[in-house]
Amino acid sequence: MMKWPVPNNVKQLRGFLGLTGYYRRFIQGYGLISKPLTMLLKKDQFKWGKEAEEAFNKLKRAMTTAPVLALPNFDQPFIVETDASGVGIGAVLMQGGRPISFLSKALCPKNQALSIYEREFLAVLLAVQKWRHYLQGHRFTIRTDQQALKYLMEQKVASSWQQKGIIKLLGLDYDIQYRKGKENKAADALSRVGEGGVCTAFSTMVPTWLKEIIESYKEDDVLKDIALSPPNPSNAILLTTSSSIDICSSSSFSGMFITLSRRIVLSRRTRARVVKLLSLSQVM
Repeated sequence: MMKWPVPNNVKQLRGFLGLTGYYRRFIQGYGLISKPLTMLLKKDQFKWGKEAEEAFNKLKRAMTTAPVLALPNFDQPFIVETDASGVGIGAVLMQGGRPISFLSKALCPKNQALSIYEREFLAVLLAVQKWRHYLQGHRFTIRTDQQALKYLMEQKVASSWQQKGIIKLLGLDYDIQYRKGKENKAADALSRVGEGGVCTAFSTMVPTWLKEIIESYKEDDVLKDIALSPPNPSNAILLTTSSSIDICSSSSFSGMFITLSRRIVLSRRTRARVVKLLSLSQVM
């Protein structure tokens, strides 16, 4: 989200405001923040300046921090909204109307030549691939404005491409719902990032508090020896005598977590902050 390119025209600006406006109820003072940008939508008024740049950056920061960007709750169902345009695909992973992660990817010339149905199906496949670690083992809903995809598993397989796509969805518990394009504003905007200009691809932002957890290990009297040493079950005596501690890599960003019984161990310094973030996520 932070890599969203500066709009070059009214059409691109409308796309950005369409996405942020979709979540305006989570952004305090959205109307005031976005006013310098909405003023540019008036006829012959598009002139990018310092005030517009500041508003643009404020909205990008708001979209990638709490309370807009939520933490996943595995006790609640996930929703994947997808869309495809002639130049790219977009998707949003959501819970309770709040985004957890965004996906936007430019299409190569080969994929741009696909039919509308195939591009919409590709958007679903790429979204599921991106967030499979969230979706595997949980019931989830896919929303698309391609009505034919609602009957995906009932259709006759017409090509090897379609067959391979269906295989990639095997083992997942999901249902596909049709949603009109005008109601699918977030995914639609993400599918058109840089349309007619720069091709851009980006994915989920890494919350800073995850990195803070790792850095805090070095300052914690109990955890620093574990973090700096090779994996060793004997380290468990520092925390508990009944469970072992492993040090495992995280695939989402560069760093190492200390885990206990498959749960991330928090240092004293980060404990209060993480609990506060989790509480905020539950009440919104």
